[in-house]
Amino acid sequence: MTVMTKVQTSAIPALPDAEQQAANFQRVREVHQQEVAEDYVELIADLIDSTGEARAVDIARRLGVANTTVVKTIARLQRDGLVSSQPYRAVFLTEAGRKMAVRSRRRHELVVSFLRAIGISNETAQRDAEGIEHHVSEETLAAFERVVRAKAADSA
Repeated sequence: MTVMTKVQTSAIPALPDAEQQAANFQRVREVHQQEVAEDYVELIADLIDSTGEARAVDIARRLGVANTTVVKTIARLQRDGLVSSQPYRAVFLTEAGRKMAVRSRRRHELVVSFLRAIGISNETAQRDAEGIEHHVSEETLAAFERVVRAKAADSA
């Protein structure tokens, strides 16, 4: 039998209030759904801008997911008013989807620029930006932008 000392006992955090903990987990799930939506609309915009269309098969290939995953996600994005599509046709962004894509692309490019400004290789910056871009606040993005601008001014 293990005997816990007072020091060991105090290291165990108390459980938060159940309702607060549930609210925290709900927020994480919502942020995750927002992250998925942002990744999809950004990719759809990129595909439309570069090839003229965004097909589910291309989305699946570029995101590394199954076609069924794309179909389910596109249905959710359609319910959320971000895309329009018909079976076996290309996917199109609504005005709200296009705005989200522009915002997401701006965040991505800013995070990449910041990481490059602090000496991260382009390949690593691109890879790391995929996660960071969804989890930083506007305040942090503004700080990133100040660093990027200062670095650009120093280089000029």
